[in-house]
Amino acid sequence: MAFELPNLPYAHDALAAGGMSRETLEYHHDLHHKAYVDNGNKLLAGSGLEGKSLEEVIVATYGDDTKAGLFNNASQHWNHIQFWEMMAPTPGGMPGALEARIKDAFGSVEKFKEDFVAAGVGQFGSGWCWLVLDKGALKVTKTPNGVNPLCFGQTALLGCDVWEHSYYIDFRNKRPAFIQNFLDKLANWENVADRLAAAGG
Repeated sequence: MAFELPNLPYAHDALAAGGMSRETLEYHHDLHHKAYVDNGNKLLAGSGLEGKSLEEVIVATYGDDTKAGLFNNASQHWNHIQFWEMMAPTPGGMPGALEARIKDAFGSVEKFKEDFVAAGVGQFGSGWCWLVLDKGALKVTKTPNGVNPLCFGQTALLGCDVWEHSYYIDFRNKRPAFIQNFLDKLANWENVADRLAAAGG
């Protein structure tokens, strides 16, 4: 099953009011994400994993040094598919059931956001910060490079890309401000709630 670059679920300029410019999405989706797809397809050929789903390829190659290139590109492809879906041009408020679960897990929505920003800021170099469902519990985690929650049997509910190409055009070197803006103006809380419900959480 070849990897395919999905269209963005909104126009390239749809997130501009929320702080993510058209230029960022043109570079990030059209160039960076496309490169993961193109390179991943080259590495998938002859790997013995051609008939597997994207998720199966990621799990099968994680930790396998002989397939590190395939893992990196497949995982980043998956990460970006989630990332585009986890943002919305006009995100609404947090659904009540999700808000209750977050308050139960972190004490307050504000504490959750503090922990999420801290995880992203604390990820040295490139990587991601996540809200995950792990064995029925909500947790904030961080992963280096292209590693994602699938590698640990977790369900990704919300993820923020903290590679510099994700924010440098709009926020320069201000990673904390970028992550805070992501939470306050871009995060698609309905999508997070749907992921939690689908995972039985």
